[in-house]
Amino acid sequence: MSASKRSRVDWKGYLPAIITPFGQDLEIDENGFGQMLEWLHGEGMHGLIVQGTTGEWTAMSREERARLFRLAGAQMGGKLPLIAGCSSFTADESIALAKVAKEAGFEGILLTVPPYVRPGPAEILNFYETVSREVDMPICIYNWPPGTGIDMSLDLLTRLAEIENVVAIKQSTPNFERFCDTFFALKDEVRVFGFPMNEAGLTMLRTHGGDGTMGAGGVLGRAQTGFYDNLWKGDIEAARACGAKDRVLMAEWYTPDLVGKFGSGPAILKAAFEARGIPGGRVRSPLLDVAPADREMIAATLKKLGMI
Repeated sequence: MSASKRSRVDWKGYLPAIITPFGQDLEIDENGFGQMLEWLHGEGMHGLIVQGTTGEWTAMSREERARLFRLAGAQMGGKLPLIAGCSSFTADESIALAKVAKEAGFEGILLTVPPYVRPGPAEILNFYETVSREVDMPICIYNWPPGTGIDMSLDLLTRLAEIENVVAIKQSTPNFERFCDTFFALKDEVRVFGFPMNEAGLTMLRTHGGDGTMGAGGVLGRAQTGFYDNLWKGDIEAARACGAKDRVLMAEWYTPDLVGKFGSGPAILKAAFEARGIPGGRVRSPLLDVAPADREMIAATLKKLGMI
């Protein structure tokens, strides 16, 4: 395995997995999507992930997902790194989506284990090897136990990191020790994302380096990108203050297992964007929109943080 694989991409900092705004008719709100992209770019995001978990890919057709890739590529291509969420139930579907993303100007893809079927280690390895053979793009492995039911072992992640096009791992395990093990074992070969924006994450980044956080939504704007921008400038107190705002959001809106307290993650973030005056829209079935009383609690968090 070449230790230079991580150098094939310049992904670093805070890269949100963005929402997909749906209108009252539950169709894609293309205008709202464009407004949100401009706002996120203006807030200094270090990259964007389109159709990750937060993008509700499970409720969308291949044609709709492809349309979002083309819209985002046309508007943001060349302005910041674009990563396409190509998770699906089959390798063929992921490959088809990845090819569209490449044509649309995306730099790479983000890919979970196929959900629901709970494949074993050999099957997971075969899945990623198949996609890598057919897609000439950098791949970020996405370990997402709440969504897949599988928390991939370090041994398996090490084997996956040897696949030719794998250049990064989004390690979203709720187990911080497992994140640390992944980082220290593989950081010189692939990029590892998932640093919490707390004192532990800040200490690791300052002491050992690190790549960043692929977070959800980016609703706090520069309070989230600022964690890394200030860290890179050497202003640790400013970075710490930004991280503290993100931790408030995580504590008040999510459980320790990264599950939303007021509904699904996409529904919470859409309510938060709406509270900030940015198009968030509705969620699609089977998800439900956040109830009015819970919207008030979400808005209260944002007011406390000085966001509205």
